[in-house]
Amino acid sequence: MLMNVPETVVADALRGMAAAHPELVVDVDNRVVVRRDAPVAGKVALVSGGGSGHEPLHGGYVGPGMLDAACPGEVFTSPVPDQMVRAAAAVDSGEGVLFVVKNYTGDVLNFQMAAELAEDEGVQVASVVVNDDVAVTDSLHTAGRRGTGATLFVEKIAGAAAEEGAPLDRVAELANRVVESSRSFGVALSACATPAKGGPMFDLPAGELELGVGIHGEPGRERRPMMTAREIADYAVDAVLADLNPRQPVLALVNGMGGTPLLELYGFGAEVHRVLGERGVPVARTLLGNYVTSLDMAGCSVTLCQADAEMLRLWDAPVQTAALRWGR
Repeated sequence: MLMNVPETVVADALRGMAAAHPELVVDVDNRVVVRRDAPVAGKVALVSGGGSGHEPLHGGYVGPGMLDAACPGEVFTSPVPDQMVRAAAAVDSGEGVLFVVKNYTGDVLNFQMAAELAEDEGVQVASVVVNDDVAVTDSLHTAGRRGTGATLFVEKIAGAAAEEGAPLDRVAELANRVVESSRSFGVALSACATPAKGGPMFDLPAGELELGVGIHGEPGRERRPMMTAREIADYAVDAVLADLNPRQPVLALVNGMGGTPLLELYGFGAEVHRVLGERGVPVARTLLGNYVTSLDMAGCSVTLCQADAEMLRLWDAPVQTAALRWGR
């Protein structure tokens, strides 16, 4: 692996982020990434975070139009409440803070504790829990569904509303509406390797794939012999549509898990569009690339969000972060 030692991999990455993105304030010691102009007067602040290894989630989405701060934990490990409280204090302008939390037990518990501590210090906090993965319920790390690709939709759409000056209750309501309107399904073609282990963290024999895998390598619905991109798209999209049943055009995220080349992702994206067209589901916008990853896992995920006119307008609103930028 391209690293020094496993013990410093997150700190080294944060030092690199600071060097590459002077528009961010990166506190390497305390593990907090903040937009440099924070706190922004009159604006609700968005704070998210989670285990490292899912880059560009979440630090790559800090900036105008998305998050105000992010808290990276160790690889596949929740950040601690102190990080979240520090982040909330750094970005709160007096209008309140929205915590965006993926539905993993450690993340949920630590963000709940942080919200209580922040409120004791006078910061008004609301929270939204993202639980979009339709593959399994009550997995190894969650009660209920896992939080995956819809986190990006929540951070972008709620972030745009906050940038426009919407109040905290409105930003939180919109974030929850995005969660309710979104579903995801992931597929692994290979296991990811963690820095600490130095090799695959689960066993996936050559020539097989895992349908419904989680972003930490949690098992999915079943294993099968390798399938074509066409077959994978049929399975993944149908799994999402069986639960979502959209009545409006969708935002589509065709996401790489970190180890799949864009050449393959574009081909898979074509198959996703084919399936949606055959099922009579219009696509309003498509985002394709590595956005919610699992270290070096080869694989992909599909996230669909049935989007009303307000969601589409906020999706199209300007954003300027390390990993997502348009309209500015």
